[in-house]
Amino acid sequence: MASNPTPAHLPFGAEIGDDGIWAQLLTRVQGTPERRPALFLDRDGVLVEEVHYLHKVSDMRMMPGAADAVCAANARGVPVVVVTNQAGIGRGTYGWAEFIDVQEAMLDALADSGGFVNAVFACPHHADGVEPYNVPNHPGRKPNPGMLLAAAERMPIDLSGSWIVGDRAGDIAAAKRAGCAGGIHVACGHGCEAGERTKAQSYAGATFTVLAADTILDAYSRIPLLTTPASEPTA
Repeated sequence: MASNPTPAHLPFGAEIGDDGIWAQLLTRVQGTPERRPALFLDRDGVLVEEVHYLHKVSDMRMMPGAADAVCAANARGVPVVVVTNQAGIGRGTYGWAEFIDVQEAMLDALADSGGFVNAVFACPHHADGVEPYNVPNHPGRKPNPGMLLAAAERMPIDLSGSWIVGDRAGDIAAAKRAGCAGGIHVACGHGCEAGERTKAQSYAGATFTVLAADTILDAYSRIPLLTTPASEPTA
């Protein structure tokens, strides 16, 4: 197993808390400091292609339309926050150094298309992890809402109007438990697995909307906070 020491030097805006959660604030939210709805995105299967325990830059490929969706959110001043479970770190399959390399490649790919994310949160904990990441049902690991709540503590985010896009039912559950407005389950990555969409849709309720889409770009076009005229940027 790979060891998982904290790197001596972390990228800009990044910290690994005492709880083991990666929190990185990359770009300030544009405009006024008032809280606003955010777009939360899972990483693997949504922003980048699902590769079992992705940890090599050579295996990192952006999902079709992902950069376009992020750029469109950026243009509207909607905060974009990546929230990703990283059990591969918890299990010792790879370490934070490999995670950083992949993330930098993803951020560079977005930048090449004119896009950016405002923050990234990553949880390495898993019930089958190695110490210190062997915490069962850690509050930061989706389907728990810890990463979304942490983002709202650090950034001017209105969770009640926020949405998530994810390929697992756990992504949708995390958004509901965080008090978000809704989630969109995409049929890529793990989203194609039997029963995953049905389970995701089971979280729909009177105050939480669950929609279905094929890809992140399809999902983007269905999220009210990104499509209503009120969200249009002013000149």
